Amino acid sequence: MRHIAIIGSGPAGYYTAEAAQKRWEDDVRIDIFDMLPVPYGLIRTGVAPDHQSIKGVSRRYEKTALSDNVRFVGNVCVGRDVTIAELQQSYDAVVLATGAPNDRPLGIPGAELGNVFGSAAFVGWYNGHPQFADLDPNLSGRHAVVIGMGNVALDVARILAKTEGEFAGADIVTHALDALRASRLQTITIVGRRGPHQIMMTPKELGELAQLERASPRVDRDDLPDEGEDALLEPGLRKSVAHLRSFAAIPESVHADKPIEIAFDMFASPHELLGDGSVRAIRLERTTVEAGRARGTGEFYDIPADLVVSCIGYRTSPIPEVPFDERAGCFANDEGRILPGIYCVGWARRGPSGTIGTNRPDGFGVVEKIAEDIDSGALGRAERKGRAGFDALASERGLDIVTFRDWKKIEEAEEQAAREGAPREKFVDIAAMIKARG
Repeated sequence: MRHIAIIGSGPAGYYTAEAAQKRWEDDVRIDIFDMLPVPYGLIRTGVAPDHQSIKGVSRRYEKTALSDNVRFVGNVCVGRDVTIAELQQSYDAVVLATGAPNDRPLGIPGAELGNVFGSAAFVGWYNGHPQFADLDPNLSGRHAVVIGMGNVALDVARILAKTEGEFAGADIVTHALDALRASRLQTITIVGRRGPHQIMMTPKELGELAQLERASPRVDRDDLPDEGEDALLEPGLRKSVAHLRSFAAIPESVHADKPIEIAFDMFASPHELLGDGSVRAIRLERTTVEAGRARGTGEFYDIPADLVVSCIGYRTSPIPEVPFDERAGCFANDEGRILPGIYCVGWARRGPSGTIGTNRPDGFGVVEKIAEDIDSGALGRAERKGRAGFDALASERGLDIVTFRDWKKIEEAEEQAAREGAPREKFVDIAAMIKARG
């Protein structure tokens, strides 16, 4: 019998569990650990609340989770409640699927000012992550700046711009909806160091900006390259640039009819945040792009910023005694292998890149490496106790484990508490989650 511990219950974790099931069928037992009492990681607290179709992938993970040889072990923090070395005593392999939950630092003067947030914190706030439920951003100012040219920046800008009615069917938490209802924002500026041909925004997400009820996107025509150059782009990026061109063509009369403007400020690098206590402006340096890289020109200018959200990337959380690549912001590994018996997958392996689906081949790939190491004897031949070994340790330490059956009770309580038209009202407090399981 193979015994595998997977740390993290997001897409990478469940795809790895699915791969292990297909590789060993009934000859494997898999425990999926999570520090929260609820599963699904990024699907629950990272995917935008108005993108419910994407969140639907959790139904696939539930099928895996309900299998007889897979167990969810929630409310257990690896590195605090139990060490990696202790897990290795019970499991043949420990797979780190912890994602990249921490914001990459903005790293400019003024980043410590009030009302400046990283996207992990800000997205966690409107998605109900317990760690960020008390963030309390001030939306009473007129100007927001979102730094970054990827889909997360688009999500943040879109959420800030939507009316209450546009959140029908979304699972945005009530505290965020209340704050957005009272928002006085008039401009949302999306800042990027490079130009249209280097954006990381996908066509669907860009296209959504043109459908907003009270906001219109604006692109400076002078930022657009000659249209003939678009032919050299890969198809997805070409479609995205086409959206930017359509935004540049929006008549002034349309902008005048909508109270919120979403302005793209490209070829602009954040240099400094200005303010006294709270941010009031951002100083930008004009850039040019050479060989795909942004280079500063020495030309600086300021734009108002009462709220700043930095969407420039994420980092994995280090775990004691596990080698970590500080530069890459993920675990130091060789194609998923960290140390004998310790592996990583998904963003914890390769950094924050790719889509949710990218994690599936990643999970199957690491399971093949585990199989190779088991078959070669590299992990030793001793029979391990698996979940029985961990359960004995958990009992000894008084750990309050939340199972998948417990999660289903929590989920039912969230669905019952939902406001009209919403699929659920998430618990934003861990103690309330645990209480809801009965």
